[in-house]
Amino acid sequence: MQPKERILDKASVLFHTQGYNSTGINQIIEEAKVAKASFYQHFKSKEDLCVAFLEWRHEYWFAKLEQFTSDQKDSKLKVLTSFDFLIAMNQKENFRGCSFLNLLSEIPPDNEKVLSVIHSHKSDLRNYFKAEIENELLADHIYLLFESCIIESQLFQSNHLIEQSKKIIQTLIL
Repeated sequence: MQPKERILDKASVLFHTQGYNSTGINQIIEEAKVAKASFYQHFKSKEDLCVAFLEWRHEYWFAKLEQFTSDQKDSKLKVLTSFDFLIAMNQKENFRGCSFLNLLSEIPPDNEKVLSVIHSHKSDLRNYFKAEIENELLADHIYLLFESCIIESQLFQSNHLIEQSKKIIQTLIL
C-alpha cells in the first residue's frame, strides 16, 4: 500500500477501536509506518484525515451495499436484502456500527467540515430507500428502522432487532 492508503487504513482501525478523540496523529504516523512529512503531504490536519476517511468509508460502504443487493431486481426485495447487508457487515466488522455516527458523537457541533460529510452520507442512504420505495413516508420509515438497527446492533452486539425490523418491513411493503 502507498503511504496515503496506509494512513487511511490505520486511521480507520484506530478511530474504530480507540475513538477519534483518543487517536493522535503521531500514533497514526507511527503505526502506518510513514514519515511525518508524508502524513502532512497528504493531510493538512487530523480533521482533513477524518474527512478523507469518511469519504473513503462512504464509497466503500455504498459499493458493498450495491454489490450485496445487486441480485435483487424487485425493489421491495432489495430493501429487505439491505437489512441482510447490515447483518453481513456486523459479522465482518464485529458490530463496528456506523463510522459516521461514531464520529458524530466525538466532534463538536460546529465542525462543519466533518458534519457536512456525515450529512451527505445519511442523505444518500435516505435517498437510496426513496429510490426503491415510491412512498416517501414509507421510505423514511424504513430509513429510520435501518439507522436504529445499526445503533441497536452495535449496542447489544446482536442482529436480533435487524431480523425483527425485516419482519416489520415485510408487513409494510409486501
